[in-house]
Amino acid sequence: MVDLAVLLTDLAAESAQLDALVATLPATEWEHPTPAAGWTVAHQIAHLAWTDHVSHLAATDPDAFHASVAAAPDPARLVDAGAEAFLAPPDALLNRWRDGRRTLAASLAAAPAGQKLPWYGTRMSPASMATARIMETWAHGEDVADALGVSRPATARLRHIAYLGSRTVGHSFAAHGRAVPTAPVRVELLAPTGDTWAFGPPDAGDRVTGAARDFCLLVTRRRHRADTALVADGPVADAWLDVAQAFAGPPGPAPTPRSPGDDRAGASA
Repeated sequence: MVDLAVLLTDLAAESAQLDALVATLPATEWEHPTPAAGWTVAHQIAHLAWTDHVSHLAATDPDAFHASVAAAPDPARLVDAGAEAFLAPPDALLNRWRDGRRTLAASLAAAPAGQKLPWYGTRMSPASMATARIMETWAHGEDVADALGVSRPATARLRHIAYLGSRTVGHSFAAHGRAVPTAPVRVELLAPTGDTWAFGPPDAGDRVTGAARDFCLLVTRRRHRADTALVADGPVADAWLDVAQAFAGPPGPAPTPRSPGDDRAGASA
């Protein structure tokens, strides 16, 4: 179990990396389209600001969180509506995101360790919530980087996303309306640091191997499996790579294989 303080430190570092990427952008670049259909760079940052806000509600006022869900006029557009509601001119949006992520970090740090926080279709510990925020920040940061034609270096923070991805095999199948398999899957990944990250039973008959970044792109639905070098051994592992999804909620549009020379991700928000 990773200490919550470590997770919050890594969340701050992941956020700072993306912050540095957008902070000096001219206003016109904030309107640049990203791989998520209909979403600009501004939408990506607004989405993170909105999600930090509702995560803070979940950590500090569960009744208010549930009320915000119940008040949504169209549950199918909850995510899009949240991003739209938090849109603002670049400077104001950047400050809103910065303030919100600091507030969230403080509320998660203050939450009792055993407390289960409400979320969309599930409940999470403060540590799981922090891990999910690292995943979302990295994934939407990839959308922004793809839109701007920038390559970001892989870091050891990917381990949090890889861990979350390896723990959501059953959720991935269920989210796509498929029967949840009972066979475990072993995941062995080459880390950016050169060592191996392993998750799942060592003797599992089904396994996924490859680079950590490829796996993280897949489980956040930022890449089609055909655009990675991941290898699946066993029927459950093979089927999983078609539906892998580390985040809560419906899967949204599937990523499409990229054309030669196309460096953009093809997936959803």
